[in-house]
Amino acid sequence: MADHDFYQTLGISKGATKDELRKAYRKLARENHPDANPNNPQAAERFKQVQEAYDVLNDEKKRELYDRFGKDYEHAARASAAGANPFAGGGGGFTGGSGPVDLGDLFGQGGFDFGDLFGAGGGGSRPRGRRGPARGADLRANVKVPFETAVTGGPVDVTFDRNGSAETLTVKVPIGVSEGQVIRLSGQGAPGTKNGPAGDLYLTIEIQPHRYFRREGANLLLEVPITPSEAVLGAKVEVPTLNEGNVVMTIPAGTSSGVKLRLRGKGIQDPQTNQQGDQFVVIKIAVPKGLSDADKKLYEQLAASETSPRSSLW
Repeated sequence: MADHDFYQTLGISKGATKDELRKAYRKLARENHPDANPNNPQAAERFKQVQEAYDVLNDEKKRELYDRFGKDYEHAARASAAGANPFAGGGGGFTGGSGPVDLGDLFGQGGFDFGDLFGAGGGGSRPRGRRGPARGADLRANVKVPFETAVTGGPVDVTFDRNGSAETLTVKVPIGVSEGQVIRLSGQGAPGTKNGPAGDLYLTIEIQPHRYFRREGANLLLEVPITPSEAVLGAKVEVPTLNEGNVVMTIPAGTSSGVKLRLRGKGIQDPQTNQQGDQFVVIKIAVPKGLSDADKKLYEQLAASETSPRSSLW
């Protein structure tokens, strides 16, 4: 668990409402989203911190524990699951200046009999090492998701280590999942002890790149090469979409390289708004190589009549 302050990470006060929490999360998630900051490890790390802070503060029970114990809230949660501590102050756990203290850490992991400390009171000493049920540890793993599956949602196999052995689960990835997003699988972590509940499994999404498409939020980007004559005169060209096959797009006459043309509704469904993004076709003028002498003469004739686009710039 990270040492940073979750409230400070999201830029909100400790008394922030659910609505304020949600607004702060959405703003920071958009700003630091890996799709909007390609090849930026600082933004990716910031996005994970924002996701982690929101996951905790958006859960009322976790937030209550975090407000009381800070970064040690997970420790307190496990202690709570194991049963109340007899040294607890108001039921919240025995605390010192640096957060909850595990009595096992103070007196050894072999167990501790309070009769040894205060006297058995004539009833004989109680068995040593008696402990209640304990929640299992949370586990973390990365899951590689194909580009198309991240867009449409679907099953993905993930292999992770649980108690020293490799296990494989089939996970249903939601529509529009993002790079760096964390998915929690309740009860899929390490098993608890003495019939205690299992921990959770946290999966960090890694989206595999596509050969042609790129992603910016809910929008898809695709570079489409066209010839100089198609750029000058205009043309109708076939353009692939991710899930609907090829469509015919009109290239307007006089289109320059780098221009973006929109295909509405051909992008990704935004999981926050359920609205469909768009696909942008980025025009790239492909200059032919290996021209014949006849083709070169035609280009020379064209060059003689052209006006330089730089003549009005400098």
